[in-house]
Amino acid sequence: MALVPYVENPLPALSKLHSASAQFRFADHELRLSQDWKKLGVAAVVWDAAVVMCMYLELGEVELKGKAVIELGAGTGLVGIVAALLGAAVTITDRQPALEFLSANVKANLPPDTRGSASVSELSWGQGLDLYPAGGFDLVLGADIVYLEDTFVPLLRTLEHLCSDATAVLLACKIRYARDTDFLGMLRQRFAVEEAHYDQQRDIHIYKAWKLPPREDL
Repeated sequence: MALVPYVENPLPALSKLHSASAQFRFADHELRLSQDWKKLGVAAVVWDAAVVMCMYLELGEVELKGKAVIELGAGTGLVGIVAALLGAAVTITDRQPALEFLSANVKANLPPDTRGSASVSELSWGQGLDLYPAGGFDLVLGADIVYLEDTFVPLLRTLEHLCSDATAVLLACKIRYARDTDFLGMLRQRFAVEEAHYDQQRDIHIYKAWKLPPREDL
């Protein structure tokens, strides 16, 4: 998740993002996520897309027990934490500046008997991909990670590396700008994409994607 500078006097609608923590109940656990907008910007607050993704995972539409899952741009770690509580073996990733903050949230919110099912790791999209097994995950998760145009190509490259033909990708997105739909167009060149869920109250779409077979004419 990208880091942005802190801006004084936030709009009232954004005041919850400037709170020191956010509390939720998922997977029969009370979760308290630390937030730090002033230090890390968007990487250190819980966005609606993450909440909707967790709600969707709780519905059981996607099998998580025993599955190898990786979360991209994890930020506070909420989605990865919930996936681990629901039985997945989760690699929770973000850029290096966010890792200490992310690790603290994961440790604080996973019971000792669950911590072994979640690990925190550095991943800057498009870089160091050889550290992650090609096609080695059953599920790739991303919540509100599609918003900076400069990241679209490395994000797509990362998805292609992490996914096998059997891997599912779930992206929870708030479509704010035309460029956000541009990324979906790029994704559809390499993946089959469908809308799996829409939260009307929060205006969050969850897209599910699978790798397309290689084109024979290329």
